[in-house]
Amino acid sequence: MRAVRLYDKHDVRVDKIPEPTEIGHGQVLVGPTLCGICGTDLHEYESGPIFTPKIPNVYSGAVLPQILGHEFAAKVVAVGEGVESVKPGDRVSIQPQIGPRYDYFGRRNLSFLGPKASVVGLSWPWGGMAERAIVNEYNTVRMPDQITDQQGALIEPAAVAVHAIDRANVQPGSSILITGAGPIGALMVLAARAAGATRIFVSEPNANRRKRMSQISSEAILLDPTTTGFFDEIKNNTEEGVGVDAAIECAGNPRALNSCIQAVRAQGVVVQVGLMGVKAEIDPFDLTMRDITLRGSLNYPLTIWPRVFEMMKSGLFPAEKIVDDEISMEDVVERGFKKLLDPASGKMKILVSAKSP
Repeated sequence: MRAVRLYDKHDVRVDKIPEPTEIGHGQVLVGPTLCGICGTDLHEYESGPIFTPKIPNVYSGAVLPQILGHEFAAKVVAVGEGVESVKPGDRVSIQPQIGPRYDYFGRRNLSFLGPKASVVGLSWPWGGMAERAIVNEYNTVRMPDQITDQQGALIEPAAVAVHAIDRANVQPGSSILITGAGPIGALMVLAARAAGATRIFVSEPNANRRKRMSQISSEAILLDPTTTGFFDEIKNNTEEGVGVDAAIECAGNPRALNSCIQAVRAQGVVVQVGLMGVKAEIDPFDLTMRDITLRGSLNYPLTIWPRVFEMMKSGLFPAEKIVDDEISMEDVVERGFKKLLDPASGKMKILVSAKSP
């Protein structure tokens, strides 16, 4: 079968590898249909290996070359012994977090925070950019008929956005600043709107990204953080100029984090989502004196898939607006990774078709 595999920095290949033949107890063999290229995949391509294991993962057995892809929809091909929730032919969206269900974090449905966590398409032997993959039964969530394969491939990043909006306590009538108009930032705008936010500011220095964001949401107030009057624009458009109720940092940039802290009102909430590769300097005195809540947001509750299905089915959360293209596995580098990394392209989300030719 064909599979997109990461070997090293700037080394992604489409290989012919043996199909999986042994399905373990509680496992499911799936045929991926569409798989999103995630920002994490881009980090692996540009600077990796980071999350992909150089030596065999002691818990999952994964090792380079790693099959990529953790945002995907699929069709069930076969099931192992003990599987009850899905059957061959079912369309499923993959919840990619893997970990024991019996330890401290697993009992709380937070296995991704535990020491034995792994992720399909990053630190698990199989991934969504392939014609076949083996996952655990709990990784497969049957899709309603109204949910398309394209939407099914967007549930995972959409869940990241919905969870962060929850963490930011966004409510009907809230105002919010979102820094970074990449795919997660764009989904954050849509999730904020779905939660009832009425004033949504988006900070993005890239003019092409701002243009693309304007196509996704006409309600978003798009700002260039490099221009003078950036904070004045935000505060002048909030009640009595106090600042926004919440801010979510999606760029992984220290300056953006400080912009979030500066933009929120007293007792506002700042949520860090973007993966930041450097340390950030913040002013704890300011946090204390304005009673600011600063928190991280990693992944999502593992039970959130049905909720996101309902949001999409109703039209409340049109995540498919961020999709720019669907490409073949053979085009994954030239039309996928390179296009998404090109600041002049302004592209948000590219899906890889893993269907057999």
